[in-house]
Amino acid sequence: MTDGWNWRRPPASPVSPVPGPASPPPHDSPWWTDAAGDPWRDPYAPSAVVVTAAPTGGGPALEPVTDPDAPRRSLAPVLLICLVTALLAGGLGGTLGFVFAVRGGFAPAGGTQLGAAPQQAPESVQRAPETMAGVAERVAPSVVTVHVTGAIGSGFVVSTDGYVITNDHVVESADDVLSVSFRDGTTASARVVGRDPESDIAVIKVAKSGLTPVELGDSDAIAVGDPVLAFGSPLALKNTVTQGIVSALDRTLEAGDPGGTTRYYAAIQTDAAVNQGNSGGPLVNSAGQVIGVNSVIRSVGGADTEAGNIGLAFAIPMNQAERVAKDIIDTGKPRRTVIGAEVVTGETAGGARLRSVESAGPAATAGLKSGDVVTKLDGHVVEEGTDLIALVRKYAPGSTVAVEYRRGTRASSASVTLAADTN
Repeated sequence: MTDGWNWRRPPASPVSPVPGPASPPPHDSPWWTDAAGDPWRDPYAPSAVVVTAAPTGGGPALEPVTDPDAPRRSLAPVLLICLVTALLAGGLGGTLGFVFAVRGGFAPAGGTQLGAAPQQAPESVQRAPETMAGVAERVAPSVVTVHVTGAIGSGFVVSTDGYVITNDHVVESADDVLSVSFRDGTTASARVVGRDPESDIAVIKVAKSGLTPVELGDSDAIAVGDPVLAFGSPLALKNTVTQGIVSALDRTLEAGDPGGTTRYYAAIQTDAAVNQGNSGGPLVNSAGQVIGVNSVIRSVGGADTEAGNIGLAFAIPMNQAERVAKDIIDTGKPRRTVIGAEVVTGETAGGARLRSVESAGPAATAGLKSGDVVTKLDGHVVEEGTDLIALVRKYAPGSTVAVEYRRGTRASSASVTLAADTN
């Protein structure tokens, strides 16, 4: 069939045309001149079917026309191929399914497997010893929960034969019923070796040997901002680890119940979460070394039962705690460091006013007199009497410290060699 672009009217056919309406007269159109002869442009123009004659030359042979009545080829070979392919695919799928099931890739019968098949953890997931998780794993076996009648506290092992450091206020009410529990759930009985109420350090001995002691660090080498971990059993939640930083150093505190022992601390302040039950537990640096003994918290509660963590906790420096513990283990009693003077507490004098000075004592030997106001001790600012007492207790007997003081309106300085209390 022609597309009409070069169509020409065929000669008249002997077949009579189908009766119909007469052709309208040619259009007088400005757009084309042969509109009357164009069947695509003039709907009233006559049309005809043109059959192309068969080629007569040596051109390419035409494809034979298929006889629709000829017999069709059988589909049996095609079906056989499909069947064989399906059997092979099924066998392969079953084999792979068995392999994955044996290796744990699919859920066992009767349950649904969630998550991917177990694989060896990559190195990035394994906790290196220097990470905080690695430190926690290394220190935790040496931390104990101290069980006293009606109370619970914490402590940490410092020798293979069972010596444990804790707070004095943890064991002050202890009787013959005293025990400790370890991270693995084992327990052992214990006894109190000795106590120092004023420094709030006590040593107990666990009836168990072959223990793993902690590594003790240098509390004088830490700095504000250093990361720390606090271990213990806060609110009886055993084997708890919290993280924070060193918030301040030599924070002087006075604590104690009315009529009871007054305790003095030149403490390490931290924002690691510490609560009741953490007392006596270790404060650890990023190297896994104990640099303090968690002891006191600051709270907005009006009673001990209302006290809770608000990001202000305090630890006894390890250098001080270690010295006191060694005295207790070696001699059965601690040595208390003194400056040889009585101070006025509770007044704001811009320093610690000396109420009296012992003759031949450390302060008197250095030239200090009654009425002098100590403003600095070894570079630490002293604002009132409690500060001086707490800072002096931090140092070992025999230490020489620089003291700045005011006598009237004149400022002076001296070197004082601290001593041990003879009482």
